[in-house]
Amino acid sequence: MDLFTGVGVALVTLLDDDGEVDAAATGSLAADLAGRGMQAVLACGTTGEAGTLTDAERGEIIRAVRDAVPPDVPVLAGTGATSPGRAAELTAAAAAAGADAVLAWPPPGSEDLVGYFATLVAAAAGLPVLAYHIPWISSPGVPVSALADLPVAGLKDSSGDPDRLLAEVAHYPGCTYVGSSALLALAGPLGGTGAILAVANAEPELCCAAFAGDASAQHRLIDVHLAVRQGGVPALKRILAGQRGTPALSRVG
Repeated sequence: MDLFTGVGVALVTLLDDDGEVDAAATGSLAADLAGRGMQAVLACGTTGEAGTLTDAERGEIIRAVRDAVPPDVPVLAGTGATSPGRAAELTAAAAAAGADAVLAWPPPGSEDLVGYFATLVAAAAGLPVLAYHIPWISSPGVPVSALADLPVAGLKDSSGDPDRLLAEVAHYPGCTYVGSSALLALAGPLGGTGAILAVANAEPELCCAAFAGDASAQHRLIDVHLAVRQGGVPALKRILAGQRGTPALSRVG
């Protein structure tokens, strides 16, 4: 199944001036981005600083985002963890909080990817599960050669590797979502299912245009892409603070 097609946002988690999670403001940001063309919202992913969130904060954010965006915009929840048991707990909790699907990286060094994702599928209670290839967090990640055997609906690939993207689009029958804003004008025209992007917090319209094949839009994304690639979530939050006046506080360095 195609959970969604087109561009979705890997949502930041907004904090208040005291560094506490501001679920209402995060939901409002999600609603604004949905109104500006985002076809899905990923809450509590790596861009959402998931590793710094308590279980209660995760549930609050997922519920706030689900309540804020239109019913036809799916809300995905990040549930990757360093052990299958913990990932299953996060997956079940995300489903209970109202997520429409989950996105999970495997434990670093995992050799039983089929078993890991089967565990998450069982915990997801019928919701689609997407595998997440992000090798700097979960090395070695999810090999392209393993994808066809995994019990998942698709994959988000944040590697930024164009050769890997070509192999996914050509040889993987599931949904392929690119996670790098550097590859949009390649991924869309080649037939990628969609994208799930941190940069879409700041430039949703340009991301949509680039995925549709607009080389000019891809070029106009270069500076913000490079800034976020180098500076991570703190850099992205500073950009948003300049655009929207939101606090630039982050829990990650």
